[in-house]
Amino acid sequence: MQAASNKRSLSSFREENRLARRIRRGVLLSAAIAAAGAMIVAPAQAEPSLPGFGVGSAAAATDPAPQANFAPPNINIADGETVGVAQPIIITFQEPVTDRDTAEKAIEITSSKDAPGHFYWFSDRQVRWRPNDFWPDNTDVTVVAGGTTSSFRIGDALITTADDVTKTITVTRNGEVVKEMPTSMGKPKHETPNGIYIVGERNRKMIMDSSTYGVPVDAPEGYKLEVEYATRISNSGIFVHAAPWSVGQQGVSNVSHGCLNVSTEDARWFFENAQKGDPVIVQNTDGGTLNSRDGLGDWN
Repeated sequence: MQAASNKRSLSSFREENRLARRIRRGVLLSAAIAAAGAMIVAPAQAEPSLPGFGVGSAAAATDPAPQANFAPPNINIADGETVGVAQPIIITFQEPVTDRDTAEKAIEITSSKDAPGHFYWFSDRQVRWRPNDFWPDNTDVTVVAGGTTSSFRIGDALITTADDVTKTITVTRNGEVVKEMPTSMGKPKHETPNGIYIVGERNRKMIMDSSTYGVPVDAPEGYKLEVEYATRISNSGIFVHAAPWSVGQQGVSNVSHGCLNVSTEDARWFFENAQKGDPVIVQNTDGGTLNSRDGLGDWN
């Protein structure tokens, strides 16, 4: 009796062990399935908004950027800076980059609003990235490139249009007209090029000297004078600036050497309101098109 009882107990013990192992396997399998599910869902919750990128860019948040093939570069927009909706991202390398595709893949650009765009190279030491259209206003952007990081903000959409037909400069902020200014642009043989310019440096006062581009000061078309409220819009020397001597022609005829002449009051307003990266669109002139390699002509 005792022997039979022990046999049944051993059998029952083995059966219980088999049942326990099945239960443990089931629990582990369920846990593995749950973990896999979490891994599948997580990337969709990573970066919710990325700008679009050209081939070779960090387009997917789930794909880690490869090792950078360059030392920490310079980024033209300072950390914490606010810039305009036409501002390109300019990355300047310490040494020439021969493998451009790898370099592009190592650069991560993210934004709080969708902004599809692309890379384009100025040289082996400089690559630029800009959205295909102007940045959405009030967007936060972060650039990470080989150990250099810059997080900056795109401000309001302050868009300026200078029309040679009306000889008027019209400024809009986020779609609303906020300022109109009579202007005098480039006279015959000095016509202001058409195109999309980008606001660069701003000078409260500066000396404009024709000899800097090969025309002697004492030549018939030469000049050297101090101007106020000069806002650069091209590296080739075109500014929006105060020209009190041409107020009578502003809105009527073109008498400048290419700059956008406005009154002192209007020049001051533009100087105080325009910021780095704001677009200035010049249209309907006989001056051809601004060179896209100007440095501030990226949109042409």
